[in-house]
Amino acid sequence: MSDPPNPFEQDLPRRLIPPTILVICGVTGDLAARKLLPAVYELALGGELPEEFRLVGVARGSDPEHFMARARESVEQFARSGLDADLWGRVIAPRMSYLDGDLTDPELFTRLHAHLDELDAAAGVRSQRLVYLAVAPSLFGPAATSLGKAGLARGSDPQVKVMVEKPFGRDLESSRALDAAIHGAFDEPQILRVDHYLGKETVQNLLVFRFGNGIFEPVWNRRYVDNVQLTVAEELGIGHRADYYDRSGALRDVVQNHALQLLSLIAMEPPATFAAEAVRDEKVKLLRAISPFSAEDVLRDTVRARYTSGEIDGEPVPGYLEEDGVPAGSTTETFAALRLEIANWRWAGVPFYVRTGKRLPVRDTEIVITFRPAPHLPFGPDAGAVRPNQLVLSVQPDEGASLRITAKAPGPEMRLRPVRMDFQYGSAFMRASPEAYERLLLDAMRGDATLFARADEVDAAWRVVDPVLAAWARDEAPLDHYRAGSQGPGSAEQLMVRDHREWRRL
Repeated sequence: MSDPPNPFEQDLPRRLIPPTILVICGVTGDLAARKLLPAVYELALGGELPEEFRLVGVARGSDPEHFMARARESVEQFARSGLDADLWGRVIAPRMSYLDGDLTDPELFTRLHAHLDELDAAAGVRSQRLVYLAVAPSLFGPAATSLGKAGLARGSDPQVKVMVEKPFGRDLESSRALDAAIHGAFDEPQILRVDHYLGKETVQNLLVFRFGNGIFEPVWNRRYVDNVQLTVAEELGIGHRADYYDRSGALRDVVQNHALQLLSLIAMEPPATFAAEAVRDEKVKLLRAISPFSAEDVLRDTVRARYTSGEIDGEPVPGYLEEDGVPAGSTTETFAALRLEIANWRWAGVPFYVRTGKRLPVRDTEIVITFRPAPHLPFGPDAGAVRPNQLVLSVQPDEGASLRITAKAPGPEMRLRPVRMDFQYGSAFMRASPEAYERLLLDAMRGDATLFARADEVDAAWRVVDPVLAAWARDEAPLDHYRAGSQGPGSAEQLMVRDHREWRRL
């Protein structure tokens, strides 16, 4: 028996996608295996891919047979729906091809251009080309330059767009240098900067929560909001990424991109329309309104810390300095917390607290909006304390929202208790949320840039964190410590206690 129709999917328009060739450079790497190839498979399974779709894998040191076997293994292991062998053999595998070559060799991109033309000639179509650079950041600029020299960039016909993963540089200066290198071959509308957090359902629904519900938008301002907390917590340590992570740290790895993107969506002004440029214009305005950090601000309003040995789920775990590949004298932070203020009419005086860390008790990304307390409580001292209303937007792992309100407990006495009104996406819409990369790849094929960062967005985000990075590099703020599995360093708690507030417990 087939599943009953989902009423929430009825009458939803589907946008036609033109013929598309997706080129994944670095197709044998971890990102392609865990995210990109499973995302393409899920789109095919859901009937979302255009009829004329081809995928070209590009990497070094493999061959077509080995690539096809690895691609199938990736889908078997990481696709959320499991592998449908018939779909793979009938629909996906025939549309895939592979080119072996060194991504630092411009000749590879000349061969790639010829291969794409051959695919179009064989199919009798002219396809848009999406080139996904799933490679080390050091290759972004050279690959863009080589694409330009091969005729696969500005002015190409059919159109070519390039997709670039974070990190976008290491600081403001290097970000601008990378941007200049990519713009040497591509115009801004051809550049899709990927931050996978923007593909998550809850992140996309932030705007709907705010602008689609009349009960929230009127109170979404300094008159009614006491503070906003944004947490990106991870149970895991650094795994096998010591070389990358020790050169990055929590501030670069999470705050500059994921956290500030979430903050901009939470705090931005209403866009005139939901068109890509209108939304991104408002995000840029918000990021530019964040008050810059002075040297005194860094010392007072930022926290950096590193985990020591402890326990996660009852299992002992090493400290950061004991992790494989971490230099003995490392001063890299695995935890960062900041107190931000937004200098505009809507948010003046409302503190925004951001924290992120590894080896915390749970994996959890959430936004907590705490509202100001009721001005007068007529219930008497015996009714109990009333906690402020809170709206909790959960981004991962369980996508949904929870509103904490005060209610009377059953019984003859007036006893007040906090209760929650919960909403979970999976149960409300009778389907699992798609993975972020599914949405991002689909939007790239559709030509919708709303969920991709624009150059001035990236620049504005680096302006926020650059003074903090510089001060931390000069050791102008102490490096605190916290035990793995704990709530984080004591200095982060003090950041809140000073304001007579507290973090929502993980």
